[in-house]
Amino acid sequence: MEMNDLFRSTDAGLFGRRLRHERGARIPVIVVTGFLGAGKTTLVKNFIESEAGHGTAIVVNEFGAAGIDDALLRSSADETVLLGNGCLCCNVRSDLQVALRKLVTDRERGLIPHFQRVVIETSGLADPGPILRTFATDRALGGEYYVEAVVTAADAVNGAATLDAFPEARRQAIMADTIVVTKTDIASSGQDAALVAQLRSLNPRARVVTSDHGDVDDSVFASDGASSLHDGEIFIAEAMHADRIVSFTLTWDRPLAWPVVARTMETLMALRGSDILRAKGILNVEGCAGPVIVQFVQHLAHPPAELQTWPDGDRISRLVFITRNIGEQDVKSLFEAVARLNPSP
Repeated sequence: MEMNDLFRSTDAGLFGRRLRHERGARIPVIVVTGFLGAGKTTLVKNFIESEAGHGTAIVVNEFGAAGIDDALLRSSADETVLLGNGCLCCNVRSDLQVALRKLVTDRERGLIPHFQRVVIETSGLADPGPILRTFATDRALGGEYYVEAVVTAADAVNGAATLDAFPEARRQAIMADTIVVTKTDIASSGQDAALVAQLRSLNPRARVVTSDHGDVDDSVFASDGASSLHDGEIFIAEAMHADRIVSFTLTWDRPLAWPVVARTMETLMALRGSDILRAKGILNVEGCAGPVIVQFVQHLAHPPAELQTWPDGDRISRLVFITRNIGEQDVKSLFEAVARLNPSP
């Protein structure tokens, strides 16, 4: 059965209608975050200079959430610069949505080269949450792009102290799919180990990799959109003591009915949306040949999308939550209650 046919009715509510967006036609976006001086620009620069980075549009979101020197930023125009290796760089000092739409429009008009992915480099004080919400709230933007991964850079020398001192840095780490520990070439082994332990405590589900001189495996920027859902040591419910945040996963070994998923998440977001920092899943949905990727940020849902094949042949559904004051059993019980009210035919 085709995905569009399966979800043509409105029985599944808002999510059912949105699921008609198919991932294959959209452009993947990787959001790169990290505190001031963490080495984000070096990571991005090294990636676009590599073979794997060919055809990447770089969006430097200098405005971010910090609002630093607001008057000066408003007076500066956005500009797109053609780089080597078929890459583009767009310096955004105003509206991220406008800049992303302009990239697509200019590409369609032949004004800029074709690009196959977008990397958004945020400002050092930016919270990635609003950027993720942008793709969920703007339907036109969601029809052109999807968020593939959040990559956070953490400075091995100063990172531990930064995490202790700045809630912005903790939130960047908590929201990440992959965390890159940078500047390991100038840090002591003790500093490396302490930071990695702290990061794993904050975000046990994230992949943590190290980098010296900004070098990192290309796979950090070439995720299949579900890589963070398959690491062996994640998805165990663990308390993250900072800011009363917990991370846990729900798994199902049988196909899920989409109305159950949609109605459960609609209810959860309506009642406790502000406490759902992020939820991301790869689901085996009844009637779909490939896995369905879903993402939620607080009260908002990203357009679901279907992959062509399962990344590793494993058809187990996994839905990862990062929440504040919401436990695993609470969410599991809600899914079970909705399933009883909506039995499969």
